[in-house]
Amino acid sequence: MADHKIATPHIEAAPQEIAKTVLMPGDPLRSRFIAENFFENPVLFNNIRGIQGYTGTYQGRRISVMASGMGMPSIGIYSYELFRLFDVDRIIRIGSAGAIRPDIKCYDIVFGMGACTTSRYAEQYHLPGTYAPIADFDLLRTAVDCAQKSGARYYVGNLLSADVFYDDTPSDVLAFSKMGVMAVEMEAAALYMNAARAGKEALALCTVSNNLITHEDTTAQERQTAFTQMIEIALQTAVACEASGETESV
Repeated sequence: MADHKIATPHIEAAPQEIAKTVLMPGDPLRSRFIAENFFENPVLFNNIRGIQGYTGTYQGRRISVMASGMGMPSIGIYSYELFRLFDVDRIIRIGSAGAIRPDIKCYDIVFGMGACTTSRYAEQYHLPGTYAPIADFDLLRTAVDCAQKSGARYYVGNLLSADVFYDDTPSDVLAFSKMGVMAVEMEAAALYMNAARAGKEALALCTVSNNLITHEDTTAQERQTAFTQMIEIALQTAVACEASGETESV
């Protein structure tokens, strides 16, 4: 039973093959990049549909990384299964975002304290009002502490999780900037809702890849491999969480 694998249409692994803390980039190639460049002894635990998942050690702590694919439907599937079927405690989304404030530059890091959305993802919960998806506070605080120690330039606030990449009315996205929303991406809100419903922890931190107002931009290759400061902050956060969990269990 110890090696019993759980198979879904998206993940096939034994629960013990996956660490309690999972870093989740959208891009499977970024998942492999992290495993090969940051982990000691990485082991591939999933490659169903090309969505690669690895578990290894970083600074002596066991951590996993697994891609989510693009968009809320996709991260909704993978985070649901990791939380509900594989008993993962926390997921840290790492990815790219487009700034919608002129003061936020490429390579700045944005932490999603909350995530607005144009999606109807929350309708499945049949709530009698508007739900506000938010990050886990302890996870956010730990990550911000790690960012401060690293000297990173970062912002903390609201993200916009959009369903549409090529929006027929681009001004709809930019309208959120008047409410102080920092940047637009496509996954955080669904991740936060899945975590809340499962009683688990989630955080999204993104490197700014472009600015929709100033038109500053980065290349596709840079988006895949050059966002190392964000990755290191996420890994340090994961290490701190794992260490804290061990302390509490003593």
